Amino acid sequence: MRLGSPGGSCRRLFLSFVAIVVAASAAKAADLPPLPDFIKSQGSLRVGVKCDYPPAGFLDANGNFAGIEVEMAKRLAKMAFGSEDKAALQCVTSESRIPSLMGKKIDVIIATLGIYPERQKVIDFTVPYAWGASNVIELKTGTAKTVSDFKGKTLAVLKGASQAVWLEKNAPDIQTLRLNTVADALQALRQGRADGYTGDTSVLFSIISANKDLKMLPESEMFDVSYIGAGIRKNEPQWKAFLDAAIGKLRAEKFYSKVVPTVIADPYVRDEMIKTYETDPPKK
Repeated sequence: MRLGSPGGSCRRLFLSFVAIVVAASAAKAADLPPLPDFIKSQGSLRVGVKCDYPPAGFLDANGNFAGIEVEMAKRLAKMAFGSEDKAALQCVTSESRIPSLMGKKIDVIIATLGIYPERQKVIDFTVPYAWGASNVIELKTGTAKTVSDFKGKTLAVLKGASQAVWLEKNAPDIQTLRLNTVADALQALRQGRADGYTGDTSVLFSIISANKDLKMLPESEMFDVSYIGAGIRKNEPQWKAFLDAAIGKLRAEKFYSKVVPTVIADPYVRDEMIKTYETDPPKK
């Protein structure tokens, strides 16, 4: 199994992203497009972030929001309103993030949201700010070498995550155990209710770094590559224009090279994570 290539819509998004990065490299915050009135009138940036998905978004030991995407949200709030304190952060899960957006509880999703055609029918996306892929982790006592080795077995997966859809389409002989949180998935794995856990490689790197009884399948087994963007409701072009330009500035400023080391201590995991924000996906 090899890493797939992004669809045409994602490639077009990425080309737009490159153009925005070039334009943003010399820009100042004041040069960003104007905020739409509905955002300006709120006086804050209502953002849906993960709270159980380190290093992207999580709650630290003191119950405070932390993570790469959390820092993104704060930086965007500063661009919009002049202060990181204007980021009104709300916890979302993979399953609840789009309903929370459509229900107008939040105005933007910054929560490891892959850009897929099925989702593009429902919401709009900003230009990509990262790319991601999927893989599988298992106990070190496990014997799987490839994803296909889980045929007839069970993989834990988060509800609403792209991996569940991918498995349904590409590996129907693999059973899925759909759970709410990463903690639930790891518990199921250790209890023997699942033979592995499949999720975003960005998170899996951190999991195996912190859990020495687990291992990940080889990089050659990565699948379901996609670009990751912020999600917004459809027909909000002024809001999209602001976010596109702001996200372009983050990459031009090497924002991620500064933020990732603050949440990831392991040098290997740190460098792999920065790649997903500041380089193109690997060619397979």
